[in-house]
Amino acid sequence: MNDADLDRSYTALSQALGEVGPDRSELLLAMVALGLIARSERPEEVLGLVARARQRLLDEPGAG
Repeated sequence: MNDADLDRSYTALSQALGEVGPDRSELLLAMVALGLIARSERPEEVLGLVARARQRLLDEPGAG
């Protein structure tokens, strides 16, 4: 994915999050994540990304 594709994808996700609102944004993110996971051919990349994202959130002040 090049920078333009990444920007378009991020913009589409941001717009969709705004449209569904804060009460349903978590569900939208879960649906997108599960859709992307299902398309991945390399589970080790998915597991690594999940672990890194989890750790970043746990390392932030106020986590837990």
